[in-house]
Amino acid sequence: MEILKYNPEVYRSTSFNHLIDQFFNDDFSGGRMVKKFTPKVDIAETDKSFEIQLQLPGIPKEQIDIAIEKNQIIVSGERNIEKSDEGKKFNSIESHFGTFSRSFTLPEDINKDKIEAHHIHGILTIDIPKDEKKMVKKSIAIN
Repeated sequence: MEILKYNPEVYRSTSFNHLIDQFFNDDFSGGRMVKKFTPKVDIAETDKSFEIQLQLPGIPKEQIDIAIEKNQIIVSGERNIEKSDEGKKFNSIESHFGTFSRSFTLPEDINKDKIEAHHIHGILTIDIPKDEKKMVKKSIAIN
């Protein structure tokens, strides 16, 4: 007998299964349980730099931490669910809430002292310039 891992995305198409998923994902106080989520990331490279973009809608820059440890850059934070007592009751919540942490290994040819970060319209952009002194370009002659 083979044990299969449950994949909720397969069963979301039917409304009964969706209701069962909602029941087990809700805590007993009626709200969503605190979870972790993984923000989407785009990474680009040019001749002079690397650019990391994280999609963090609804997270103010004050709730985002960026740290460099050894050869990694670590981005972490938390997105909290808004709770109001104005009679609003959510029937469905598809947004991701909770803590997140993403880490990226940095190459050796960067300048750690000139890394910059910008947070505009829910997109965190981290610019990581390459260190021209460490970039080794070597030509190889063809015999």
